[in-house]
Amino acid sequence: MQQEPHDADTTACTPGEARGYALFATAVGHCGMAWQGALLVGVQLPEDAGEAQTRARMQRRFPHLAECAMPPQVAAWASRVVALLAGVHDDLCDVPLALEAVPPFNARVYTLARRIPPGKTMTYGEMAAALGEPGAARAVGQALGHNPFAPVVPCHRILAAHGKTGGFSAGGGAATKMRMLDIEGAFAHETLALFAPRD
Repeated sequence: MQQEPHDADTTACTPGEARGYALFATAVGHCGMAWQGALLVGVQLPEDAGEAQTRARMQRRFPHLAECAMPPQVAAWASRVVALLAGVHDDLCDVPLALEAVPPFNARVYTLARRIPPGKTMTYGEMAAALGEPGAARAVGQALGHNPFAPVVPCHRILAAHGKTGGFSAGGGAATKMRMLDIEGAFAHETLALFAPRD
């Protein structure tokens, strides 16, 4: 049964001030979402220590925003993230992002990453080649490591070369990355050896 996003200890946003952040429950733990106007400015995947740590991370990331109830459009985005993390295939490509707040190269990486559908993956090298910069695999990895929008920008779908997991900056690290890919069915036709420890 799909969980609905809900807020804990929140109040309505100040009238006329369409910005804030809120936490919401998903199948993998409590996530956070921050918005300003009609744009999504950030998402936080669950922290290892639970809801309180996720809230603390949101407060550090967005000190200029207050925790408050989600406006309807933001609640709709959160509901779709809840569904995605429960295995529903939704590319979330129509969710508007505040890309002007990130470096231009990162914005290009994030735009390309959003084209990878749930259940599919690319490598850092393939991403770099698709951007017309075949020598920039490391730079792609660095941009994804600073992704403020995961999983709306699905950095978990980009792997290192030769089937290796690659890094993941969210709580739980590579194990969380593999869990999210497993939820999406990315390894439906792979062997269990894929989940073996990697060097």
